Amino acid sequence: MRANQCIRCIAFPCADVNHAGYIVPDVAVKPDNVSIVMISEAAPADPRDYYYAKGDPLFAQTTVQAFHDAGAAVKSMKDIIGMGVYLTTAVKCGKTGYGIQNSTIVECSRLLEQELALFPGVKALLLMGDVAIKAINAIARRAGQPRVIPAGSTYKLRGGTFQFGHARAFPSYLQAGPSFYIEKVKRRMIAEDIAAALALAG
Repeated sequence: MRANQCIRCIAFPCADVNHAGYIVPDVAVKPDNVSIVMISEAAPADPRDYYYAKGDPLFAQTTVQAFHDAGAAVKSMKDIIGMGVYLTTAVKCGKTGYGIQNSTIVECSRLLEQELALFPGVKALLLMGDVAIKAINAIARRAGQPRVIPAGSTYKLRGGTFQFGHARAFPSYLQAGPSFYIEKVKRRMIAEDIAAALALAG
């Protein structure tokens, strides 16, 4: 199964993102094998930096390092996928500025909702940053449910127990991109959250 063959944006209504950078994961996975979904912020400005791009893309470099920091013996995206981890973004188009409007996050969360429905056996959701957290909360609100992750600073919320359907949700920090190498404290916390998700998923 490839997610990009199952879901797609038709109208492209969001004004603050680069539609030319639109990406839904084009990677073959067996849905029943996926136990963890890692959701980061948005597609990269340069599609060549995306998780599943050819070569040695930036998103893959930092994510492999994050899993390695967490104690996982991985050397590539293939190794991570082989552990039952599926990686995607909350916003499918590329960023054009530093932030992303809430309206865009809510709109694109409709695609994320469809995407998550492809993996019924997921045990853990790694929410890498505020955009991923807002997207999951938007999905919950549409279903008439309370926020999955309450308001507050991520460092205060980490370690709490939050449920999204049958999966435990882990609020964390963005692991995809150059800032991963700069913020060492966040890098340590990212590793702890990944390790906790891996332990939960078995």
